[in-house]
Amino acid sequence: MTIDPVAAEVSPNATKDYYTTLYQAALSISSSIEIEQVLESIVKSITEAMGVKGCVLRLLDTKTDQLNMVAAYGLSGTYLNKGPVDVVDSPIDRETLNDCPTYIEDVRIDARFQYKDAARREGLVSLQCVPLEIHGAAIGVLRVYTEEQKTFTEDDVKFLSILASLAAQAIENARLYDTIKSSYSGMIGAFWGLDQVDALG
Repeated sequence: MTIDPVAAEVSPNATKDYYTTLYQAALSISSSIEIEQVLESIVKSITEAMGVKGCVLRLLDTKTDQLNMVAAYGLSGTYLNKGPVDVVDSPIDRETLNDCPTYIEDVRIDARFQYKDAARREGLVSLQCVPLEIHGAAIGVLRVYTEEQKTFTEDDVKFLSILASLAAQAIENARLYDTIKSSYSGMIGAFWGLDQVDALG
């Protein structure tokens, strides 16, 4: 589910200050090339705007088929280090990566959730998960967790999906920047014979 962060709109009757958060996220992306800083800012802003316990952003490693954490806010180190998130063992992530925002009412008892015992110890209850996509291909997931049972509204899911799109855009921009920087360095090195200079040194 690809969301255009410009065209998509949050309902005017939304009770939370989602517009401000979206503006700040877009500003952060446009003003910084430090991807870790941008993603940490996004998950923090989501947690505060939605009034949830925590938020986690994970990217898919296609070699290991695991979802690796790249940004998190509001959750303990013990919970975040509970173990690897393997797509094969996590039905909710498989659903989400197939372009489907997914909701779990109670992660402590739902069979789709991989680490139920760890969630119980952390005090987690409900979860909403949306995909991160670049050019229609899922590259990761964005999750929010609550401390009590909650049904997420259409506005909540739309807001989260827009932020996921902004995060994916930031990741793509960072990758493009790294590619251009690497190509430029290689070109300059070849022009000035830096490889030979380094070899002599």
